Amino acid sequence: MSKKNAFIFPGQGAQYPGMGKDFYDHFSVAKETFEEAEDILSCNLKKLIFEGPADELTLTKNSQVGIYVVSMAILRSILSQFPLLTPSVCAGLSLGEYTALTASGKISFKDCLPLVKARATFMHEACETSPGTMNVVLGLDEDKIEACLKTLKPQEAWIANLNCPGQVVIAGTKAGMEAAAVALKEAGAKRVLPLEVSGAFHSSLMQEAQNRLAPQIQQTPIVETPIDIVMNVPGDYVKNSQDIRSCMTAQVTKCVRWEKGIRAMTKEGIDTFFEIGCGKTLSGMNKRIK
Repeated sequence: MSKKNAFIFPGQGAQYPGMGKDFYDHFSVAKETFEEAEDILSCNLKKLIFEGPADELTLTKNSQVGIYVVSMAILRSILSQFPLLTPSVCAGLSLGEYTALTASGKISFKDCLPLVKARATFMHEACETSPGTMNVVLGLDEDKIEACLKTLKPQEAWIANLNCPGQVVIAGTKAGMEAAAVALKEAGAKRVLPLEVSGAFHSSLMQEAQNRLAPQIQQTPIVETPIDIVMNVPGDYVKNSQDIRSCMTAQVTKCVRWEKGIRAMTKEGIDTFFEIGCGKTLSGMNKRIK
């Protein structure tokens, strides 16, 4: 196998009832992953993940935990069949960064799952106390979008995700998103489309969640491993454990620089990306990153 592999993991939005069920049914290590997760959290995850209902699974407090566990079950199943398949680096989109940290061996499943649960709960509650939403902006670059947002009321709208060329996600209050849509279309955006999300993730409206999560991130053991990690906030390789903690904390309110991270890996000679988890969203983004 090439040593220039990257494992990449999806984030919130990839969930659907029944995800991971085929792996659970056919691979003992996947079944064991679900059982381990249920023991750690002392709850029944399988029923909600496999049966739904979809609106319950989509809730932030549930979807993040479900996607993390399913992604880890799929990863372990793949590695059980292809033990020589080893990544040089791991990365994940938003929540997927936690899966990447576990896949790289830097945070154990036992330590990471409660952290994911806390992140999911805190972000869910922040969505209720600081309501907001997100839009995807097509056909306008970062600088022009940033310039438009600066013309709006402060603390209303922010750039949340730089996914791939021509696709930027913004987040903010409902009023901020409505005003931003008008300004961005006037500036030349092809389309400004609402996303089916429950809050303004990766924006200042998540500050309360970040404040609550930070102490738990600081207490989570992180070890050095030969597998690198590329993180969302810098869009680059992050080496030492304290910098990893800082990036994990900042990621709750800061922009996810996915395109920059993919380019950083390509520059280091990564030639094969394995998207591990539900859906093909990241693969689609990567095809647009030349």
